[in-house]
Amino acid sequence: MRTRPTLTWEPTGGLPPASTDIGAVVDAVRAGGAVVLSGAGLSTESGIPDYRGEHGSLRKHTPMTYQEFVGGEWARQRYWARSQLGWRAMTRARPNAGHRAVATLAEAGLVTGVITQNVDGLQQAAGARGVIELHGSLGRVRCLSCGRLTDRAELDRRLRAANPRFEAAAERYRAARVNPDGDVDLPDEAVREFRVVDCAACGTGVLKPDVVFFGENVPPERVARCRQHVDEAAALLVLGSSLTVMSGLRFVRQAADAETPVLIVNQGPTRGDRWATHRVDLPLGQALADLVTRVCP
Repeated sequence: MRTRPTLTWEPTGGLPPASTDIGAVVDAVRAGGAVVLSGAGLSTESGIPDYRGEHGSLRKHTPMTYQEFVGGEWARQRYWARSQLGWRAMTRARPNAGHRAVATLAEAGLVTGVITQNVDGLQQAAGARGVIELHGSLGRVRCLSCGRLTDRAELDRRLRAANPRFEAAAERYRAARVNPDGDVDLPDEAVREFRVVDCAACGTGVLKPDVVFFGENVPPERVARCRQHVDEAAALLVLGSSLTVMSGLRFVRQAADAETPVLIVNQGPTRGDRWATHRVDLPLGQALADLVTRVCP
C-alpha cells in the first residue's frame, strides 16, 4: 500500500493579514539586491498545477517518494510509464508572464539570485541565468549506480524504442493532467507491459530523474549555495510557494534571523507568513508584470 507523504500544513491563528498592494515589494526590488525563491505557483499559469493550491495535485495525486522508487521494480515501472506521457506535456509548457518578469528583473540587476523549487526548467527558458534548481530538473536523468547524467530526451528515445506499442495503448490517457513532478495518472493495467531501460553507460544501473523526490535530501552543496545567496540578499522575495516543506522554509527562517526583509507573493497563506515582512495575495503573473512596469519603466 502506498502511504501519503507528510506534505500538508494547516494555517493557525495569529498570522499577519495579506495585502493586495505590491508597493512594499516594489520598494524592496527597486532598491536592488533581491533574491527570488520561487515555487510551483509560478508555473500554474503555464498549465502545470501546483501541489497545494485550490486545484493542487495533492488533492488527487500522491507523488512518488524516494524510498518507494528505489525499493521496487514495480514502482519504477509505474513512474517511468506515467512520466513517459507526462514528459510530453512538460515539454509543451512555455514560460508565462511571471517567469519573464523574474528574468527581466535579473537582467536589470535588481534580482541578484534566483532559487527555484520547480523542476520544469521554465525559469531558465524565460532567460534567467544562474538559476539554482533546488529540487533538480526533469530535463536530466541520473544513474544511481555510476552517477552518469544524461539528457531526458535521450531516455525518451530509448523508452520509445523499448515500448513501441505503449503510446498507442495509452492514447486514451494522453489528455490527463500533468502533475508538478512530471507524470500523469494512469491505471495499473495501462503500465503493466511497460519496459524500463537500464543505464546505457554501465549497463545495469537504475535510472532516476535528476530531481529530489519526497523523502530525499537536497544535496548539501546545493543548500550551501542557496544559503550564500540568502546571506548576501538585501531582501528575500518568495514567489508562489506555500513553503510547506523545510527545503524552502529554511531560507525564509535564515533571512528573518538575519533581519533581512522577507516579502511573499502567493495566493493563499504560507507556512512562512509568521516571518514575512509583507505578504501579497495576488495571481503571480498580474503582480509580477505590474512590478516590472513600476521598477523598470
